[in-house]
Amino acid sequence: MSSDPLANKAQAWSALFSEPMSELVKRYTASVGFDQRLWRADIAGSLAHAEMLAAQGIIGAQDLADIQRGMAQITQEIEDGRFEWKLELEDVHLNIEARLTALVGDAGKRLHTGRSRNDQVATDVRLWLRGEIDRLAPLLSDMQRALLTLADAHAETVMPGFTHMQVAQPVSFAHHLLAYVEMFSRDGERLVDLRRRVNRLPLGAAALAGTSYPLDRERVARTLGFDELCENSLDAVSDRDFALEFSSFAAIAMVHVSRLAEEIVLWMSQNFGFIDLADRYCTGSSIMPQKRNPDVAELARGKTGRVVGHLMALLTLMKGQPLTYNKDNQEDKEPLFDSVDTLADTLRIMAEMVGGTIDPATGARSGGISVKAEAMERAALKGYATATDLADYLTKKGLPFRDAHETVAHAVKIAMQRGVDLAALPLAELQALNPTITADVFELLTLRGSMNARQVLGGTAPAQVRTRIAAHLARLG
Repeated sequence: MSSDPLANKAQAWSALFSEPMSELVKRYTASVGFDQRLWRADIAGSLAHAEMLAAQGIIGAQDLADIQRGMAQITQEIEDGRFEWKLELEDVHLNIEARLTALVGDAGKRLHTGRSRNDQVATDVRLWLRGEIDRLAPLLSDMQRALLTLADAHAETVMPGFTHMQVAQPVSFAHHLLAYVEMFSRDGERLVDLRRRVNRLPLGAAALAGTSYPLDRERVARTLGFDELCENSLDAVSDRDFALEFSSFAAIAMVHVSRLAEEIVLWMSQNFGFIDLADRYCTGSSIMPQKRNPDVAELARGKTGRVVGHLMALLTLMKGQPLTYNKDNQEDKEPLFDSVDTLADTLRIMAEMVGGTIDPATGARSGGISVKAEAMERAALKGYATATDLADYLTKKGLPFRDAHETVAHAVKIAMQRGVDLAALPLAELQALNPTITADVFELLTLRGSMNARQVLGGTAPAQVRTRIAAHLARLG
């Protein structure tokens, strides 16, 4: 039998165990198949821990040099694809530690002084997630820029605004897109805020009670770029709020993606016909040769379900755990990893589809979405979208709003019976409903007249929309 206790799974913990783990249990409990993606964070955390141990006189300078040399070789092996990940060593931590010990001997065994896998894994996941947050933030900005690029060309394009999926009032297509810019902007704010709580160092909590070694936790935090320490050892090893909070953020961001994707699917359908998608974002049918299916948008909508499901899985994972660390927490990684991957991939492809692609040779932009402005305008004319404008007009003439509301309802009923728009009713008939109505009413009853009248901050008037586009672009830099 090998003298290295990590070389034999039966001896991986201590001499207490008298029989090896069964093959089924090995497979069931192992996490190395998915947690190996934490290797960079694991090595970074170990090096910072080793430097601190040496600075505190807990290990010698030669031990530190050996650990650094061994970790450099392990890094190269993993990057080159030559590192052998072993199922019997269960996870990323033991695999790296075993290889380090094989390379540098006793120095590798001394590395674990003053720490446990409990505080080690909590540190690794926080380090990894912090890096992913920093990569996601620009993707949220890119999504907003893509929407702004499309919006900038359509401040004057009229479309129906809906409530209850019924035509309600005319709005600028750009204004509609800016609603999504606001959503993704809030997602960005949430991401910045949760990063602060992710960026707290658990290392030094050891298994659950801290350690008797004179560790300098602040030094490790500085080395690794953590802003704060986890200040209760029990909470440090058992807390997964940061994963829950990220999963909540990811679920909300994907819901925003899904709402946009749903509208793209509707707008592209023949019943709406508001937009067309470039072929590169569509697929065909195996049986119906005429079909062009918006699969990218449909998949973005569908993948939202899995990210929302991951949030529910993590909440359920944590809700019954007593303090402190429990093996249940091994199940936190796959949902978290997949949420990160799914959100990142979805933001990339949605931003490209909305904003189009740029030819690197010519700099020309090829749009992913073609807007059918005439179809949008025709749809806005179908639902008496300017009825509220007529009510507002009467209110400004001195009629109480509720009375104005009732008067306009009569006007709409007449127009519906005749199959015409409100603007097509003769002035005399409108005056029969209320004598204060004059010829200036017809400007307000047009789609653009209605849209231009909404000059309030946040309104759909093109001038307001252009102001908001400029403000968003300035914010994004």
